[in-house]
Amino acid sequence: MLRRTTMFLLGAVFGAAFGVALGFFLFPYVFPPPAAMDQLTQAEKTKLVAQGEFIHANPGDPVHYGKGNVSVYERTVFLHEDFEVGPGPKFHVYLVPQDNIRSSSDLGEAMYVDLGRLRAFKGSQKYSIPAGTNLSDFKSVIIWCEQFAVLISPSDLKPAG
Repeated sequence: MLRRTTMFLLGAVFGAAFGVALGFFLFPYVFPPPAAMDQLTQAEKTKLVAQGEFIHANPGDPVHYGKGNVSVYERTVFLHEDFEVGPGPKFHVYLVPQDNIRSSSDLGEAMYVDLGRLRAFKGSQKYSIPAGTNLSDFKSVIIWCEQFAVLISPSDLKPAG
C-alpha cells in the first residue's frame, strides 16, 4: 500500500511538472500577444544608414524563424510592419559587427550592442541606438534568445544609397 501511494505521489509531481513546462512552451502559440505598431517620426527618418531582411537561418528548425525588413537610421533600428519571429522567451535585438551569422556559434565572442528586449513577435518596432555607437562597425542585426543562447533570425545589412 505504501509503495502504491509513493508511486502515485511521484507520478502526480512529475505529471504536474511536465504539464506546467508544456504550458509555458505552448502559451505564446495559444495566446499570441498583439502585433506592435510603432511608427518612425520625421526626425528619426533623417538619415538611413543601412537596410536588411531577416531570414530563416536554419530551415530545418521550425521553431526559430524570422522574416521581414529592418532599417537602421542614425539613432534608431526600425523593424518594419512585415517583421515576424516565432514566439519564445527573452528575445533581444542585437547589432553585431559580423555578417553572415547563420548559427548560434557564429556569434562567438563578438562585441554586440544589445538594443533591448523584443517587444512583440510581430509588427513594426523601433529601438534606440546608444550614443557613441559607430554604425559603420556593424554588419548585422539579429534576434537572439538570451535565455537559451540561440540565434532566432539574422539580417545582413546593406549600406543605404
